[in-house]
Amino acid sequence: MLIDAHCHLDFADFDDDREAMFARAREAGVGRFVVPGTTRARWPAVIELAQRDDVSLNLGLHPYFMVEHGDEDVAALASMLDKHPEIVAVGECGIDARFKDSLNAQWRLFDAQLKLAKQRHLPVVVHCVQANDKVAKRLGQLNLPEGGLIHAFSGSPEQARKFLDLGFVVGLGGAATFERAKRLQRAVASLPDDGYVLETDSPDMPLAGFQGQRNEPARLAQVCERVAQLRGESIEQIASNSTSTAQRLFNIDVE
Repeated sequence: MLIDAHCHLDFADFDDDREAMFARAREAGVGRFVVPGTTRARWPAVIELAQRDDVSLNLGLHPYFMVEHGDEDVAALASMLDKHPEIVAVGECGIDARFKDSLNAQWRLFDAQLKLAKQRHLPVVVHCVQANDKVAKRLGQLNLPEGGLIHAFSGSPEQARKFLDLGFVVGLGGAATFERAKRLQRAVASLPDDGYVLETDSPDMPLAGFQGQRNEPARLAQVCERVAQLRGESIEQIASNSTSTAQRLFNIDVE
């Protein structure tokens, strides 16, 4: 069984065919889904979705949506973490350096969420775009006991090693399927067996050949196949490694 370790299944993109999407995923061998919250306004939908037996949830404040976050949202997040013990991680949070005007505010918000994760002994799910080295430095300074996931990793083998040494794992998705992604593919080949999880970031992060189309968890099987090719291992071995790592990271009990 595969676990999609990061997929936004609460988004409106799936409102018209959500149950059919889950059915296609199951047919492709994907039996568990980790869904992150991105804004305070989205948290109720994520919590509702996690009433399903096959969905686990994260809650966080995503740097892409800075204009949607309010002054009280960190305190609200702390309250939600205390009220909902089923939350398996803090996130999605992090740094997106493409948006330079909001970088200082992003760092303040990221720091606040990292501290919540540390206080509650939860892993953290990190969005990190054009900021791998700076984010790794900050994570090292805080020394988070439960580590976390560097979602949608696209860096070098050396950057991957920095995150691994800090107790994090990296998320592998559609980016690894593109032939031009040579640096990332070298990183994929270099990872230890317990250093990665597979994810789709649905409805985003499309695979090669599916550009412009909505992504969905059923395509995780193709990500698994590509990672197996890059590592010279069997599909079954990649699936087993990814699933066991996701279970350990998020404390997911799957029969």
